[in-house]
Amino acid sequence: MHFSPSRLVIGIAIFIAISFLYTVNTISARDPTSVFFNPRKGYAPRYSATRREQAQNFIAAYNPANVVKAGEQKKRKLCVGIPSFKREGAQYLPDAVGSLLEGLTPEERQEIYFIVFLPHSNPELHPAYHQAWLAGLTDQVVTYGFGMDRMQYIRDMEVRDKFDEKGLFDYGYLMDKCVEQFTPYIALFEDDTVAMDGWYHRTLAAIHEAEQQAALHHAQPDFLYLRLFYTEEFLGWNAEDWSTYLFNSLAIALVPTLILLALRRTHPTTALSLALTTRRTFATMYAVLALLILVYFALGRITVHPLPTGVHLMPQFGCCSQAFVFPNAKASELVAYFKERHVGYMDVLTEDFANERQELRFAVTPSLVQHVGRRSSKGDDYGPMSKWGMSVAEKIWSFGFERFDWVKLRREHEVVARLRREGAEGGERRG
Repeated sequence: MHFSPSRLVIGIAIFIAISFLYTVNTISARDPTSVFFNPRKGYAPRYSATRREQAQNFIAAYNPANVVKAGEQKKRKLCVGIPSFKREGAQYLPDAVGSLLEGLTPEERQEIYFIVFLPHSNPELHPAYHQAWLAGLTDQVVTYGFGMDRMQYIRDMEVRDKFDEKGLFDYGYLMDKCVEQFTPYIALFEDDTVAMDGWYHRTLAAIHEAEQQAALHHAQPDFLYLRLFYTEEFLGWNAEDWSTYLFNSLAIALVPTLILLALRRTHPTTALSLALTTRRTFATMYAVLALLILVYFALGRITVHPLPTGVHLMPQFGCCSQAFVFPNAKASELVAYFKERHVGYMDVLTEDFANERQELRFAVTPSLVQHVGRRSSKGDDYGPMSKWGMSVAEKIWSFGFERFDWVKLRREHEVVARLRREGAEGGERRG
């Protein structure tokens, strides 16, 4: 068959077009930083729907005879705390508790001290307060333990809907309860979240990696927090970095110019050199190059430059307060800081604390937790940040979380558990 350059060009064009359409429909459509983002696809609960079903089945099958709780104090590695408010409409607490416990091996469960905090002056208002599974599955159900004067202060905040005051007070109160357990680390989750199958062993691995990075790359003995959840919506082409984007675009544009000038200089009289260095060729080439650069940015930062899998620094643009892990000592310092500031939102004040003290902030990718709530506890369901007919709370979403495959996660968890058992048995034999 006779070779035809035109056929080659057509073939390359078709390949690029197919690749572009595939990227747009399968990746960029779920990338909130892309102009091709499709909210119907991006916010579709794929894995989270499966995980919620697993959590609900776990709670429904609650049997006191089969429950494993925290082991002796010296073997505990993590205190898990969840503050849970009564919400109008759907109640998410069973899904949160179920997803954190479902699939855990007995050994893993014994390393966790599990607290649920019901921050109501009258805890009986909470739908789960009298349900047997709550006290049966957790290690401690915490309610306010104050005298009359302090309780009046709590009731006053409830009546006045002081979200920025009471929310901070409650978060510090729960964090303090976990600090008292003396576990090396504290993980706090909001009650409208679900955790992936295997969240615990991945969290321990991420903590170890964060410790290593803090020591080896930053010469610091610890870090402030490890973020188990963030939304990619704020990790796009941020205006603060416009100069970097411009410099990189100009650098890329300069490369073909240098190549063609070098070609003209080294082979000035060849037909190819003369054809490629005409004004028309330059104009066409840069028109195409400009289009490709625009397409690159249009595809979205998460599509073309995704965050690497694993643990990495996230000192800014990390949102929100759905799931954090704190070293115990840092948690104590944060509790004191919250008391000092008195009013404010936990996530904002945590960033203030970090900026003031130049603390390290890490995140794990992909997120190990998804936010499934549909109403904000701060009362701003529809505001400047809402769009696509969605509330502010609905848009707090981990797009990477939904790409998990529950079958692969279950197999991974089983392999990790088996290797752990074999390691423990080998240690006992050597002992």
